[in-house]
Amino acid sequence: MKLKDKVAIITGAASGIGKSIAIRFAQEGAKV
Repeated sequence: MKLKDKVAIITGAASGIGKSIAIRFAQEGAKV
């Protein structure tokens, strides 16, 4: 994914699938 310099707002990122998505987006360069 091309997420560098993008902003992602993820609800439910404290646990479960939301946390996994937040971590993955951050690894791809998004500002979470």
